[in-house]
Amino acid sequence: MIKAAILVLNAGSSSIKAALFDSDLTEVLRIEASGIAETEGKLVCAGRVQPCQLPDNAAALDAVLRSLVNEGIALSDLQGVAHRVVHGGPHLTRAERITPAVRDMIAASIPLAPLHNPHHLAAINAIAAQAPDLPQCASFDTAFHASLPEVSYRYALPDDPEHADLRRYGFHGNSYAAMVHALSQRPDGVPPRLLAMHLGNGASLCAIHEGKSVATTMGYSPLSGLTMGTRAGEIDAGAVLRLVRDLGLESAETLLYHRAGLLGLSNLSADMRTVSQSETPQARFAIDHFCYWIKRHAGSMIAAMEGLDAVAFTGGIGENARDITDRIQRDLSWAGPFETLVIPAAEELHIAREAQTLLTQGEKGSDV
Repeated sequence: MIKAAILVLNAGSSSIKAALFDSDLTEVLRIEASGIAETEGKLVCAGRVQPCQLPDNAAALDAVLRSLVNEGIALSDLQGVAHRVVHGGPHLTRAERITPAVRDMIAASIPLAPLHNPHHLAAINAIAAQAPDLPQCASFDTAFHASLPEVSYRYALPDDPEHADLRRYGFHGNSYAAMVHALSQRPDGVPPRLLAMHLGNGASLCAIHEGKSVATTMGYSPLSGLTMGTRAGEIDAGAVLRLVRDLGLESAETLLYHRAGLLGLSNLSADMRTVSQSETPQARFAIDHFCYWIKRHAGSMIAAMEGLDAVAFTGGIGENARDITDRIQRDLSWAGPFETLVIPAAEELHIAREAQTLLTQGEKGSDV
């Protein structure tokens, strides 16, 4: 029997991922339900693949929890459940034990992350309905960037109260926080001026100075910054207004989030592995675009730190696409000598660690 285990849930729109950690924070089980609302879904538990129908997120979460029971683990066996929550808004700037006040603030941030926070909140509510006394915690992707100075996070908009939430929040925070923790275990610690690159289907850069975020490429939403798998990244606000006028709001949003990026440029795939294997001019250009805008934004991040000591890669592309990361390093040779690091993504472990700290210390969450 696994004792004092923490279940980490990452409830998204197309999949629900779960990782179980024992009291030593060793991962002992991984479950993923994917293909939600598609013709055929898939449940992977402990490496075993099972086709299944997942008509909605509730069905996917139920499948994950049933798999947990089939592995001999009931919710009552757990020390707690920890959730990855994309957006904490301006006030949830650290991991929190979930209270009614924290739940309300996650709900209040739904307009800031309409594609993500509703699914996180649904998972939190579903666990609470099944196990009302089971402690739950949340770690926010925006929290790591709470250290951004105002000159970095504020847009040049009038100081109107109704627009106070229109600011740069930054994302991939759990990934960057996990990276900083991993580097802190080295004899030399975290490089003072670290350019962190989370490169996957979603991609961003973060300037980490003395262990804290001082600039990042994503902004009010995860749409801005780098060229991504299906997201446009950097695009003039006037061009967005033109798309809205020409296509309508919903179609423009679909284009920018789901039909752009590597997929739109290559006319082939959002997956860098597939694009890299193609010799078409469109695929070659898509890779050029991806790398060029990393170079452009990297210059901005280096300027924010006033120098560069190390570059760290993480994420699916950052960890596995050696041809891409080698090219990026060459593109940054102008920045002088710097250390290059590859840090395996460990977001779930970071979330479990934060939850264990909250539960062990008996913190009760924020009342803000």
